[in-house]
Amino acid sequence: MAEPRRKLRDRSLFQLTKVRYLEFVREPEAMFWVFVFPVLLTAGLGLAFRSRPPEQSIVGVIEAARTDSLAASLARDDRLQVRRLDAEAAEQGLRTGTIAVLVIPTDSGVLYRYDDTRPEARIARQLVDDALQRGAGRVDAIAVQEEKVRERGSRYIDFLLPGLIGMNLMGTGIWGIGFAIVDHRRKKLLKRLIATPMSRAEYLLAFMLSRFGWLVLEVGVLLAFGVFVFGVPLRGSLLTFAFVCILAGFAFGGLGLLIAARPRTIEAASGLMNLVMMPMWVFSGVFFNAKNFPDAMQPFVQALPLTAVVDSLRSIMLEGTSFASLSTEFAIILTWTVATFVVALKIFRWK
Repeated sequence: MAEPRRKLRDRSLFQLTKVRYLEFVREPEAMFWVFVFPVLLTAGLGLAFRSRPPEQSIVGVIEAARTDSLAASLARDDRLQVRRLDAEAAEQGLRTGTIAVLVIPTDSGVLYRYDDTRPEARIARQLVDDALQRGAGRVDAIAVQEEKVRERGSRYIDFLLPGLIGMNLMGTGIWGIGFAIVDHRRKKLLKRLIATPMSRAEYLLAFMLSRFGWLVLEVGVLLAFGVFVFGVPLRGSLLTFAFVCILAGFAFGGLGLLIAARPRTIEAASGLMNLVMMPMWVFSGVFFNAKNFPDAMQPFVQALPLTAVVDSLRSIMLEGTSFASLSTEFAIILTWTVATFVVALKIFRWK
């Protein structure tokens, strides 16, 4: 008798997982947010922060007797763009910010006019002074050489892509699972499932399992786009990278289950999801380094599951970090996975 019941339960788990796949495919909005939106976001930010030559600082020089020599000295520095202006146009340029520094020839030298609250103006002032002093014959005490190095891994898109992959894993795990469960409860579909031989654990596990079929596609598409379009490096093991993504899928799926364990309305679930995800969007280092936050906040920041996921993916892709070196991050992700699933299983209600 026990054997047929076990087979029935196995079949129930298979059917539930299959239903989750079909529900997802039939939602065009879900397909857009999982596959299309991350690629568009990566493309937009990758183009906005692409590698490009240093921008020139625009410098205004008042027309006067010594303007020719000053303009010639400034023009030798390719980081500066020189504009010869009369007094009225110069004042207009300072007011509107179209010039960073205004150079005014005086009897004893030059006068710099600029807004010292603008970082670009302070930098331009240093460049201008250096160019004019060199033009006047200043000799550096130390001979300097430079070698320009442009390695993949140092660009913003290289830093950004692992963060976007982690953010996508979190979003689809929490929103995709949480909304589906609450929607079933709202439509009273869960009440019908109480009468079946299916257990609570099987129902929740089916949601977790259905995530991994899509996980391969959503991560694969985004990773391939970044690697082949923007040349983002993948220096570490692909197996280690895949393992982190699987762990992340479980962790964020567990969070989605926990959030959806009790709410009866989409509005309530949405509020809880935003409450959980917002701190991770801000603190977990998706768009900038999480270590920028004060030391007092670091224990909280490092304990977040998205921080561990993003740090792991970034280390694997950019530094080639090995599996064994990520034990701390793995422990954090596994702790969240087990804790959320156990608590979700305990407090989950059908009605």
